[in-house]
Amino acid sequence: MMDIDEIYYDAVQLLCDMIAVPSVSRDEAAVAQLLETKINQWGLNPKRMANNVYAVAPGFDSQKPTLLLNSHIDTVRPAEGWTFNPFEPTEVDDRIYGLGSNDAGASVVSLLAAFRWLSCHEQHYNLIFLASCEEEVSGKGGIEAALPILPKIDVAIVGEPTGMQPAIAEKGLMVLDAEAIGRSGHAARNEGINAIYKAIDAISALRNLSFEKQSALLGPIKISTTIINAGTQHNVVPDVCRFVVDVRTTDAYSNQETLEIIRAAAPDCSFTPRSTRLNPSSISPSHPLVQRLITMGKEPFGSPTLSDQALMNFPSMKIGPGDSARSHTANEYIHPIEIREAIHTYISLLDFARI
Repeated sequence: MMDIDEIYYDAVQLLCDMIAVPSVSRDEAAVAQLLETKINQWGLNPKRMANNVYAVAPGFDSQKPTLLLNSHIDTVRPAEGWTFNPFEPTEVDDRIYGLGSNDAGASVVSLLAAFRWLSCHEQHYNLIFLASCEEEVSGKGGIEAALPILPKIDVAIVGEPTGMQPAIAEKGLMVLDAEAIGRSGHAARNEGINAIYKAIDAISALRNLSFEKQSALLGPIKISTTIINAGTQHNVVPDVCRFVVDVRTTDAYSNQETLEIIRAAAPDCSFTPRSTRLNPSSISPSHPLVQRLITMGKEPFGSPTLSDQALMNFPSMKIGPGDSARSHTANEYIHPIEIREAIHTYISLLDFARI
């Protein structure tokens, strides 16, 4: 029988090893190799696709549903203000400091620990572990590239710092490049059509836009104009005004549906999405895994932050050790006890579960 304490200590050591290997987005090859080597030492037959590392639990049966355990191995660049070396795991006052310790190294090692345990017991489902890359930049070489080579997934657990509370809905993202077209003229005379004024009308319409449907967990869609640019000199009426709109979408509408509603609300401007691929995601509150978490005393919530769930076209929930407020900050840290509790929660949730 596998010893849970041994799994826990292995997880903490692996986290420290990962911190010591810089793994900024799109530069994850070294940490992917570290994970592949370690998983292979544990006899779990890992495979590699670019900088994504995955393993399928023994006894895969195409007649069973398949559960994916996923978290990401890449980090952002170190923020200003670190007083510790971000690439040296430092344990002080029951905290492990290091870049990626909270987001999302602790989730990676906790999910992998649970995968090791669950793989030793036949389950009612197939189990796949995936450590993906490029999450912090929503890159196309990450989970989007990895999913097509995996068996069909029925449901996923995504490891992100949530304090081990289940985020059962997550907002999506669209960034829109908007343009208002006018006609140039001399500012001293009543000439031209001021593109800035057309943009102002459009921005006001978006600011006050009300959607018919609203997500029960995520609330309203959030639209923010974040950049605006127009004009060449003080005495020329500008004939073009460009602005950028940040749209945080919800499961009430698809990204494409949201885009069409925005276009209808401000027809005098053009809106070009940089991408519509980062969709809102959710899992039904009645799903057996969600219900099991509720019986364990967990409280489902809706998350405003983006993760690889945006690229999953199947039900998923986000749950992992740590605190989202620590992510992307100087002196990022995780408490080792959070990793122990995460491993226990994942195993309690998934051992012999129905999905």
